[in-house]
Amino acid sequence: MTIYAVPDIHGYSDELDRALRLIGEDGGRDARIVFLGDYTDRGPDSRGVLDRLIAGRSEGRDWICLMGNHDRMFLRFATEGQENDRNIRSRLSWLNARLGGTQTLGSYGLAATGTPAFLHPANGGWETLASYGLGTGEQLTGQELIARARTAIPEPHLQFLSDLPLWHEEPGLLFVHAGLRPGVPLDEQDEDDLIWIRDGFLDDDTDHGRLVVHGHTALDAPTHFGNRIDLDAGAGYGNPLIPAAFDGTDCFLLTETGRVPLPPPG
Repeated sequence: MTIYAVPDIHGYSDELDRALRLIGEDGGRDARIVFLGDYTDRGPDSRGVLDRLIAGRSEGRDWICLMGNHDRMFLRFATEGQENDRNIRSRLSWLNARLGGTQTLGSYGLAATGTPAFLHPANGGWETLASYGLGTGEQLTGQELIARARTAIPEPHLQFLSDLPLWHEEPGLLFVHAGLRPGVPLDEQDEDDLIWIRDGFLDDDTDHGRLVVHGHTALDAPTHFGNRIDLDAGAGYGNPLIPAAFDGTDCFLLTETGRVPLPPPG
């Protein structure tokens, strides 16, 4: 059975549509697809991406959607009012343009006019929102923006994000957003590692017992490292979204001209 994977979408619903078309041409409507997380932030249509994923699953498509770090940041902002995550070394707010929260809120009718104003503690603490301007001329505080977001974001979107699993297994394959902590059993992995890890995973070349398929770390092109495959080719930065097909552990990238093998190094 061929398994398909779609890496980080980051609010680019047009790229998602193209990836789904390529998968449909290769494997048909009933193809099993694993989405690797990061459906939101940076791109212009996070709402549209979630609409498509929710609709596809409601129609009975064989779609497995995993949690990404940006999805959790969005969920925590909307449900808990959190704009910071301890895993962000730069200590930026989720609403900073570099992380893309403002673009996500914009897709729900809360587009910022100009650049939001932030507070930056002198001791190098966390960046926090000071004011957020709307097209109506209103200037919202952080708490006011949270309240507006809770009204604007449909409950099915929040429920979808709340229910996302952290990994998915197929014979010989482990699908996860960011990676895993080497040497730690899967059921003992820390959630933060599964959706955020880079150090200790990207530089590890040991056999994880299966081929790990992940996104999270944007590269110039999908790359096979032998023990893992990173499919994130930077769709969140405006690059094409490249889906992949797996026949066992053999990986093929899907393009407009058909399959392209993605072999291991050497």
